[in-house]
Amino acid sequence: MIRALTGLSTRNPWKVIALWAVVGILLTMLGQALLYRVTQSQSGDFLPAKYDSAAALKVAEERFGVKPDANAVTVLVARADGKPLTGSDHRRVGALAEQLGQRRVAMPEPKEDGPPSFLAEDHSQTPKVSPAMVAPDRSFELLSVQLTGNSADPGMHDLYRAFRDRAKADFAEAGMRTGFTGGLADLVDTAEAEEITQRVVGTLMIGLIVLINILVFRSVLAAFVPLLAVVIVGGAAAGAVVGLAMLTGITLDPSTPSMISVVLIGIGVDYFLFLLFRFREQLRAHPDLAPRAVSAEVSARVGTAITSAALTVVAAFATLGVATFGQFRVLGPAIAVSVLVMLLAGLTLMPALLAVTGRKMFWPSRSLKYEPRPGAAARVGDLVARRPFTAVLASVALLGALATGLAGIRMDFGQTSGTHGTPAAVTSAEISRALPAGVSDPATVYVTAKDGRALNPEALDALPKAFAGVKGVGQVGRTTLNGDRTAARIDLYLTADTQSQQARDLVSGPVRATVAAHTPAGLEAHVGGTAAIFADISTAVDHDLKIVFPVAAVLIALILLVLLRSLLAPAVLMIAVGLGFAATLGASALFFQHLLGKPGVNFVLPLVLFLFVVALGTDYNILIGDRIREEMERPGPARAAVARAVRHTAPAIATAGIVLAASFGSLAVNAAPSTQQIGFATALGIVLSAFVLSIVLVPALAAILGRGTWWPFRPGHDRGRHQAGPQASRPHYESASAR
Repeated sequence: MIRALTGLSTRNPWKVIALWAVVGILLTMLGQALLYRVTQSQSGDFLPAKYDSAAALKVAEERFGVKPDANAVTVLVARADGKPLTGSDHRRVGALAEQLGQRRVAMPEPKEDGPPSFLAEDHSQTPKVSPAMVAPDRSFELLSVQLTGNSADPGMHDLYRAFRDRAKADFAEAGMRTGFTGGLADLVDTAEAEEITQRVVGTLMIGLIVLINILVFRSVLAAFVPLLAVVIVGGAAAGAVVGLAMLTGITLDPSTPSMISVVLIGIGVDYFLFLLFRFREQLRAHPDLAPRAVSAEVSARVGTAITSAALTVVAAFATLGVATFGQFRVLGPAIAVSVLVMLLAGLTLMPALLAVTGRKMFWPSRSLKYEPRPGAAARVGDLVARRPFTAVLASVALLGALATGLAGIRMDFGQTSGTHGTPAAVTSAEISRALPAGVSDPATVYVTAKDGRALNPEALDALPKAFAGVKGVGQVGRTTLNGDRTAARIDLYLTADTQSQQARDLVSGPVRATVAAHTPAGLEAHVGGTAAIFADISTAVDHDLKIVFPVAAVLIALILLVLLRSLLAPAVLMIAVGLGFAATLGASALFFQHLLGKPGVNFVLPLVLFLFVVALGTDYNILIGDRIREEMERPGPARAAVARAVRHTAPAIATAGIVLAASFGSLAVNAAPSTQQIGFATALGIVLSAFVLSIVLVPALAAILGRGTWWPFRPGHDRGRHQAGPQASRPHYESASAR
């Protein structure tokens, strides 16, 4: 199957390239245009119905008409001269708020670089505006505004800006100043603050990938062709995911497209590099063969390793399909589909590009005309093969030292943004100095009768009184009944930031305990709001980690067992990546928790690291393992085979590791602390996987075990089965005994 695909592509390269170009561009345009129709940013909607906050959301939507994509914005209104608000000021604020709530806000025309206007969703609407509360010192009044739409959609951002600018102008004419905060305001202000940084980082990342390729291959085409191909395939993969989501009715998290982009740029360039290194090696060894013939043979051979690596990544992410938290459940299959698209490109588009460019791929370098002198990779291979026990002990000591950070590791469920100087953050700080920190985002208790009957307001009096006595609840709102009096709502304004650990502990502990103790018989109450949602998410994630980890590990081991046709080799690789995972997570805890004094590591970090470091790190292990097996099929000592494998494969692994680490490392400059941790930790994990596990530890273990690594099969006993290319130069210890 693999040889058939690569052979077809190298025989008809221009047709394959044209097909990918057309499909890639069309799917990219489709994905960009329809992306925000299949994403939703409300984390609570990803929770299973059994969780308390999910039940609260259901009551809010069914009984109070709260829309799932409603975005609350808090508007602070104060006198421009800084004096306390007077009675006439309050009346003026009320009148202007009423006017804002009656005027329709038209969504501005989409930007030129955005999707076509006929595909963009029109978010024009009349906002809901109502007075919220007044500061005790009358320094400001708060208005509650509701705008409906996908908060990740740029069109929704433009709509918010239009409303914000109109409100500022109206209140400025009345001698008032305004401030805006809340989810949508925070999101827009953070995006504006990070826009330049993200562009610079993206440019630097692409520039680094190009520079690395230029330094390695000394070629213009080898620097740009892989990146261009990966960008086209990445767009096609994102479009395929969006299309499948549209067809199946699945909703994606807004972070899914950016995660797909980072993953595909990393592994796509990796796969192309694996092919380029082997292609160059074989062109040197067989200068008399036509480039298309060499491309076909190289693509078939490396295609097996690429397929094995890609299927391992797919299997790892597919296990997220068993998660209970919907955000994980859709992320896993989405990335799995994307990786399959990249695998298809690795077996078709990339071989076609090699067939078309041939030796010109490495112009103007003259590296094809001579066999390079043994470099650092050859020296490392010799050292690992001569002193495998020392290499194993050194690697395990390093990984073990980093893994000590696991002692006392804590999970941090904080969701606060790292951008504190934005207008929204400044407004939030001003509000919190005069009112409870959670005033703009209260926890909400919804009460209903089990039999659906109308509620008696007097029967609910005990609940607000009980909440008022809970430490950490700064203020209790009045009890509000819905239209048919079948449901009641009580807002709780917490003294802690609703996105902090303190707020989650308060809601999941004392508040829910109070609900259980004081809800009248025959009624049921559910606690909702941001703090309650994230408290339940933490429970769901903890549950999912206990399921996904073992399922993914078993599935990856089974795939390695089938692909490597060995019982011992998969065990060696799984032990190696297990050490790498422990070391990466431990190092992250040492850096963030102990060195920087953070509350802990982000709660999704263990799962992200497990999937990315184990799955993507296994890519490199499969590549080096496949080459070791190939070299061991030749006559001669097993350790000599290991040295040759490291010499030929280490440059590809090192280059690919740097590229992939740079791709993930770009996330470390994000304003969100959780994204910073994911970027730093994943980049570190990839570096450890490439330079410690795949170049040192795995080859050293193979040198110790010899051909027994592939038990119950022993490569090298069937001499005529396969010859893997040109004989490499013989290491110094060629006379060592075979194992």
